[in-house]
Amino acid sequence: MIGQPSDDSLSRPTADDIAAAAARLNGRVHRTPVMTSRALNQLVGTGVWLKCENFQRSGSFKIRGAMNTVMSLDAEAAARGIVTHSSGNHAAAVALAARERGVPAHVVVPNDAPVVKIAAARRYGANLHLCPPGLDAREAAVRGLLEQTGGHLVHPYDDPRVIAGQGTCAREFLADVPSLATIVAPVSGGGLMSGTCIAAASAGVRLVGCEPALADDAARSLASGRLQRNTSQETIADGLRASLSPRTFAILREHLDGGIATVGEDEIIEAMRLVWQIFKIVIEPSCAVPVAAMLGGAIDHGGRPVGIIISGGNVDLDALPWK
Repeated sequence: MIGQPSDDSLSRPTADDIAAAAARLNGRVHRTPVMTSRALNQLVGTGVWLKCENFQRSGSFKIRGAMNTVMSLDAEAAARGIVTHSSGNHAAAVALAARERGVPAHVVVPNDAPVVKIAAARRYGANLHLCPPGLDAREAAVRGLLEQTGGHLVHPYDDPRVIAGQGTCAREFLADVPSLATIVAPVSGGGLMSGTCIAAASAGVRLVGCEPALADDAARSLASGRLQRNTSQETIADGLRASLSPRTFAILREHLDGGIATVGEDEIIEAMRLVWQIFKIVIEPSCAVPVAAMLGGAIDHGGRPVGIIISGGNVDLDALPWK
């Protein structure tokens, strides 16, 4: 897989790396709010707190990993520009981080990515390169751009600096709600969940990942003990169509004690709608997945406090799935 360091494809960040990322990101990203609701608590049967990365810069948690990586590059590497691939949120995050660093960003985006996400990346100044859907097409396009530009690859999830940046979300969450017994987050390529695992490793918190049933490579990989890939791109949760890398798979195998819960498409849509009704906020299908898992009873919380990472809010309002 492209983007892995040549010396050690399984190297991983530490809690100290996450602390360093938090210091680097101070003033560059938002400390996002935590929300709770009696109505949701009653539906789920325990106290639930939402870490609202939909209020984050660029509209998702992805800015944490992108900004940490771009700002940590030496001047020579940064000057050659940034190359990445993304279904949307990482594209916007890299574009924004590169703009703040004053370097060009080349982003490969699948041509079926949500229009709102493509528009955000373009607004932040990215040079967009559309490709067919699927990881193979993305990686082929990125290889060509790396050869053409000599730029630095900022992988969406398979990079220790990206993972460390994503881990700052859970670090904040635990500082704001230290009583959490479980943290639940969506899983795609595994960057957010890996960072969450490392950030929470010493906190005695149970960790649960969530996936759409139509993109359940992490569940299948953990169940079989062998890395598997998604072959379908059919889920409405467009941000969860990527597959784990060897690095993120290794981290999840070690730390993800609560396993992976999967949910159906109708459950995802209903969770999106319910969050809008209760909290008056619009969230992406991808971050509705863990909400759906909680509502459907797929996660055993034991009556103890649960934190859900709401990963983003970049939704095409003209294409809400319940309209």
